[in-house]
Amino acid sequence: MRVITVVGAMILVGILLYSSMQQTQNKYEVCMNFKGLVHCATASGATPSDAIRSAQDIDCSMLANGRDETMVCVGSPPSSTRQVK
Repeated sequence: MRVITVVGAMILVGILLYSSMQQTQNKYEVCMNFKGLVHCATASGATPSDAIRSAQDIDCSMLANGRDETMVCVGSPPSSTRQVK
């Protein structure tokens, strides 16, 4: 019984490590220009679009005031996007 518990725990840790590594394969720096202000943020994601969207959300949270401005900011295209190695 104890062996089964240890093996199960090892499998769970392996799955968690693998899934964590998959989510950080793509890293991007995104700069947003909103209302004359510029902010650049770096984020990682499982896909390039996930990483870019996460960085864009970070930028907009720093630049916008309130939900309405955040929605407008997130809906606008980034001023620059580059992959970080």
